[in-house]
Formats: sequence, C-alpha cells, structure tokens
Amino acid sequence: MYIAIIGTGNVGGALAQGLSKAGHRIRLGVRDLEHFKGKNLLDASPDITVHPVREAVEASEVIILAAPAQAADQVARGLGDVAGKIIIDTMNGVFMRPEGFANTTDAILASCNTVDVVKCFNSTGFENMLDPQYGDLAADMFVAGDSVRGKTLASGLARDLGFGEVWDFGGLDKVSLLEQFALSWINLAIMQKQGRGIAFKVLRR
Repeated sequence: MYIAIIGTGNVGGALAQGLSKAGHRIRLGVRDLEHFKGKNLLDASPDITVHPVREAVEASEVIILAAPAQAADQVARGLGDVAGKIIIDTMNGVFMRPEGFANTTDAILASCNTVDVVKCFNSTGFENMLDPQYGDLAADMFVAGDSVRGKTLASGLARDLGFGEVWDFGGLDKVSLLEQFALSWINLAIMQKQGRGIAFKVLRR
C-alpha cells in the first residue's frame, strides 16, 4: 500500500519505519526536500522516499498526519484533493489545539474533502510504535471516528506494526475522549516519571 506521511518527527518517523518494514511504500510529504526533520529515514529503507506534500498525497491511498496539533486545519488545507482517500490523524490537541475546534480530527474534516478521517496512533509513545512487544504480550492500539472504512484500514496498519488488539473507541463523539486517553499515557510516562517504556493493554476474563 502507498502511504503518505505528513510530519517527519518522532511519531511520523516511527510509523514510516514500522510500516515500511511491513511492506508498505512510504512517501514522506515535506515542504523543503533538502531540509526536513527525519532526513535519516531515507537511509532506513528504499521504500521510504521524500516528495512535496501534494505529490506525496496524490500518489498515495492513505495519508497519515503527524504534524503539530495546533496546525491540523492548516496542514489539512495544504493536502490538496483527498476525495476518496483515508486520513489517519495521530495528533493530540490536549495542550494546544487548532483554533475553533474541539480536537484535531474535527479540524481535518472541516478543512479537506474526505469524510474518511479517523483518529489512531495517538495514544502511546513513538517507542511503542517501533516495538509494541512486551514479553509475550503486545500493546493494544485504539481508534475512533465515523468512517468504518477508515477504522478498518487503520486497525490493519496497527496490526502490521505488531500491536495486539485494536479497540474501537466509537465515533467522532469519542475522538476527544481518545485524545484524553493519550493524556493518561503522557501523565504516567512523563509527568509521573514512569518512563516511556509503558503501554496500555486491555485484559479480559
């Protein structure tokens, strides 16, 4: 599958590496082809290439947004025509959010021409995207949004990365809850100094 990733920091970089290892073709969409964060990603796999944003989007079936949360609407407007494409929103508006929006997913939906926008890969640290395995258990992943098509695809990509169960948080009305769930991980890992090597796993009797 051809996947465009917009945002080449820790999260975008981890997803690029993991998904390329799983056999996907990754197109990094950047504003400056010569100077961008994560340029070393090009050395990680021949399946990771760099392109102008709109070119990366046009040639991909799926777009992963991993940009700063407060710029979600601006980034979405810069994607060009995304009709029929799936957008996966990895961002969290828990500290800073796009002005006028309750969360980043709402901002994306209001700023581009696709309804297939879902929240996923936002609820844990990038280290767990690189390696979700904890002994015999794999960390779980979580997804939310109204697009069944988008949630199905995002869940498949999460499993490609090695995550265990993928739990459906619900529709768009649960996106802000999923962002708060991410804040729970941030609280434990960073604020409470438990370290970034922790992850969520849902257990069932």
